[in-house]
Amino acid sequence: MTDDRSQPDPAQGPEHDVEIFHRLVHGERTCMMTTRDDEGTLYSRPMAVQQREDSTVWFLTYADSAKLDQLGRYPQVNLVFVDGDTWVSASGTGQVVHDVAKKQQLWNPFAQAWFQCEPEDPAVALLRVDLTGGQYWDSPSKPAQLLGVAKSLLTGSRPGGDNAKLDLS
Repeated sequence: MTDDRSQPDPAQGPEHDVEIFHRLVHGERTCMMTTRDDEGTLYSRPMAVQQREDSTVWFLTYADSAKLDQLGRYPQVNLVFVDGDTWVSASGTGQVVHDVAKKQQLWNPFAQAWFQCEPEDPAVALLRVDLTGGQYWDSPSKPAQLLGVAKSLLTGSRPGGDNAKLDLS
C-alpha cells in the first residue's frame, strides 16, 4: 500500500541525494542521535556535529558513554536534523574510530570547553556515522503555509511542501 500523501521520490542516486542532504542540513551544528539497548529500547540524545563529509557525519563523545556500548552491539543509528520548517531523518551505522589526528582536526573551542581536556585524551572518543538513507520534509515558510492551507480549502488541493526519501549509500 502506498501513501498517496507523499510526494514522488525524486531520488536520482546517492550523488544527487547526498547533495540534497547537505543542502538541507547546512549550518546545523546539532542533531538528535538515536541508538538502542539490549532490551530494544530506543534512546535519543542531542549531539554536536563536528563535520559532514559526503554521507559521513563525525562526532566527539565521552569514551565511557552508554551510546558507544549500544553502538558496539547494535551499530544502527538514526540522526534527526531540524531547521525551522525542514526535517531530515537519516539512518546508517555508527562506530568508534581510533584516529588521534582526526580528533585533533575536529577539535575546536566548543570541544575544549565541553570535554576540559586535550584531543589526545583517551576519555574522548571519535564517533563516525556512515549514513545509508533517510527522508526529508521541507515545508514552506509560515506565511506560505497559511496561504497554502487557505488555497487548499478553496480548491481541494493539498498544501505545498516537499518530502522524499534519500539514498545516501
